[in-house]
Order: sequence, then structure tokens, then C-alpha cells
Amino acid sequence: MPSHLRHIAALAVASAAAGTACTSGPGPALAEGREVAPQKEMSMGAFQKPGREELRKRLSGEQFFVTQEEGTERPFQNAYWEEHRQGIYVDVVSGEPLFSSLDKFDSGTGWPSFTRPVSPEAVRTHTDYKLIVPRTEVRSHLADSHLGHVFRDGPRPTGLRYCINSAALRFVPLERLEAEGYGAFLESFRLAAGASAGKGSP
Repeated sequence: MPSHLRHIAALAVASAAAGTACTSGPGPALAEGREVAPQKEMSMGAFQKPGREELRKRLSGEQFFVTQEEGTERPFQNAYWEEHRQGIYVDVVSGEPLFSSLDKFDSGTGWPSFTRPVSPEAVRTHTDYKLIVPRTEVRSHLADSHLGHVFRDGPRPTGLRYCINSAALRFVPLERLEAEGYGAFLESFRLAAGASAGKGSP
């Protein structure tokens, strides 16, 4: 796994290990697209984002609209709002790891919602003034894809709700992590399973 992805995975593992000690912080189906293959050999300085025309060819219309034109897909009519399998969610453009099912929750909004990214380095945020009320936009670190927005009305342990468009993501199920180059994330699931088993002990 490339060094920056190993670093993100290590932060995710550390986050899972510390999860039980966290306190509350501040407060129709998606069209099939030919997503850009995960960049297993990329590094922070080596990744080259494809041009708009190339991305237009590789992505579905909705994926392009969301990630490149800061669009929003329809709630309750997207690929992952009801996805309950274990695994991670990666950027549909670059393959960079963004979110984990360990941090996913049902927000009732009709979009995939997470309490946090796999690491603080995975995403960038900035204030969005497109609506009357300012919002905090979430973008991926490497590909600069528009992902969605983050709000301070989420559950513990962070108090945050990352409201993310399915069209910006590709889901990699737990059983495929090793094969697709994301094996370092398996440890976070092992730690979470161990913590869950410990809570059930007398």
C-alpha cells in the first residue's frame, strides 16, 4: 500500500482503538459509472487528477455532476444510503480511502452519513455560501472531489454528521479490502470487533 494510504489506515486503526474512550465533539438507483480505478501506486505528490473531459468519459453523469460540479443527488434514491455491509468508502475518482462503515449511521436524511472520516487527513473542508445559511463543504484531499457537507448535529462520539453523496463514493466490502490494496484497514475492523465482544462480557 502506498505510504500515504498506510498513514491514513494507521490513523483509522488508532481511531478505532480509541473509539470507546471518545467523548462528544463539536457539536431511482445511482447510475452505473466507470469509476476511475483505485490508484494503488499513487503518492501524495504523484497522483495526477484526470482532466474534465477524461473524467466525463469515465464517470456516470451523476458522478460527474456531484464530484466536479458540486451537485447533490436525490435523497433515498442513491446507492449507499441503506448500505449496511462492513467495508470502506473510497473516492470514486482517485480511490483514496474516505469513510468507514464503522462510523456510518442512519441519519434519516436519505444520504450516507458518517460521524467522521477515516482520518483527519482524508478530507478538507471550507465554508459554502451557496445557500442563505453557511454550510461546511467536504472535499477529498487528493482528487478535490466534492463529497457533501458536514453538520454539527451528529451522534456521539464526535457530534458531527458527514452527509455524503453516494455518487462521490465507491464501496469496498470487507472481504475485498486485501485484494483491492486496502488491507491495512482490516485491523480497524478487528479492533472494533474485539471492543464489541468485550462490551458483551459479564
